[in-house]
Amino acid sequence: MPLPDAPLPAPIRDGLRAMGLLAPGAAAAGTALSGGVSSDIWHVVLPGGREACVKRALPKLKVAADWRAPVVRNLYEARWLALAAEAVPGAAPALLGQDAATGTLAMQWLPPGDHPVWKALLRDGDADAGFAAEVGRRIARIHAHAAARPALAADFPTDDIFHAIRLEPYLLATARAHPDLAPALEALAARTAATRRTLVHGDVSPKNILAGPAGPVFLDAECAWWGDPAFDLAFCLNHLLLKCLWTPRAAADFLAAFDALAAAYLAGVAWEAPAALEARAASLLPGLFLARIDGKSPVEYITEDAGKDRVRRVAGAFLRRPPARLAAVRAAWAAEISA
Repeated sequence: MPLPDAPLPAPIRDGLRAMGLLAPGAAAAGTALSGGVSSDIWHVVLPGGREACVKRALPKLKVAADWRAPVVRNLYEARWLALAAEAVPGAAPALLGQDAATGTLAMQWLPPGDHPVWKALLRDGDADAGFAAEVGRRIARIHAHAAARPALAADFPTDDIFHAIRLEPYLLATARAHPDLAPALEALAARTAATRRTLVHGDVSPKNILAGPAGPVFLDAECAWWGDPAFDLAFCLNHLLLKCLWTPRAAADFLAAFDALAAAYLAGVAWEAPAALEARAASLLPGLFLARIDGKSPVEYITEDAGKDRVRRVAGAFLRRPPARLAAVRAAWAAEISA
């Protein structure tokens, strides 16, 4: 990637100054990065050559639907990054600073040459079950670390943010699109909102995971919330199922990655009965599956009606009769895509 050469937007510049990363009167250059819908993201070179990734939360997300969220979420993302790095060194970029007034945070710049985005690898059919297992293992370690420190809940008073960014655009918007399934989807939203176990990332998606030299690195914790860890597990597994329609030739590998991630995660669950957490994740998974077709944030790579209808069939059946095991959803999806 070429070195940045564009002037920084005023809020990014002012945020860096407030963090003590840019002296008054000093200049820094940057390059706007693409891909995010909830923040402006810049690769910045500070005086002296130090590189950073700087994010500024947006009040209205860059999607077709009218989707808004409080910009204070940036503060809680910074707190999640710090906690994750403490729980699993290297599992998150080092936090360099955060400024509440401008809604910006700065973190370690990880060069894309040796930190490819997992989503890009999956798109190309590179679904490594060992890497997927490490994703599950690291998320479980972060959950376990936080669950052992219940006082941390006071640092994440983010119920309203999680509702605005996750429960409403995914489950509740999908309920409005499917009145016949609305009671099930609304019940999933209510149960998720009421379950408090540990610190949740809220967006464990392949687009937010880098395949670093030392393993997975997690980004974009704007949905950080003290709540139900089953959400993180189901949210990530959901993407592995959907990718079977994106790159069909790698479907068997995606399903193997699903199995590896689920098994590794559940093996690390010690703060509650693993079977209870799995049951919540398994019943939530069909709701998230359908949400990526008919909610406010549909996946961009399933565009044909035939693929959408496949998701609707499998999701609808499980929303009517909730599964207790993740393997049941995986098996039904494998049968659907092989038919």
